[in-house]
Amino acid sequence: MVRCFLIHTVCPISALSAGECRVLYSRVFGPDEAVLSEELQELNPEERRLVQKEKVAVVARQVHSAVTLSREASGRQLVEMVPGEEVLALQDADSGVARLRAGDPFNEEMSVLWLGVQSLGFTLVCEPHENLLLAEGTLRNLTRHCLEHLHMLGPGSEVLLKSSRIDVLLSRLLPHGQLLFLNHRFAQSLEKEVAAYMAK
Repeated sequence: MVRCFLIHTVCPISALSAGECRVLYSRVFGPDEAVLSEELQELNPEERRLVQKEKVAVVARQVHSAVTLSREASGRQLVEMVPGEEVLALQDADSGVARLRAGDPFNEEMSVLWLGVQSLGFTLVCEPHENLLLAEGTLRNLTRHCLEHLHMLGPGSEVLLKSSRIDVLLSRLLPHGQLLFLNHRFAQSLEKEVAAYMAK
């Protein structure tokens, strides 16, 4: 099962300092860890939300570091893409997998898959037994839909204003955090359904 999906910054932008990372969108799936953990049961709902928000921020910072290291190691220059070049941007995306130890930040060990597309990072946090190839395919598919239909590469694209559309994408492609095995016919049907909704 996927524990969370997030979109965050991976490159410095004008409002942030060089090493800073901002979570633009996050969606957490599965049981609330506060219900399962005795120490978190004593917190009120607002404090639980802040704990959850900090866990997501920790993941975003770790992915930000991994993307930065990957880009420095490859030595490639980041070429700005414009709207309409989403496919090229996705092909040139940096990608990777990391393992989060138990307690850092989740109670259990987790796997993190990430894609760094231009200044945005797309991240899936999965349970360690999940099929990582299936998770990577799902992440690439989600990223492609976000880039193509929501035009996230353009200047002034406001990810925060498009959260309801991202929620719809997640409900179709990652229902309740479950990775889907898709045959060709079902994948085409899903593509048409998503395209029809995004055209509204």
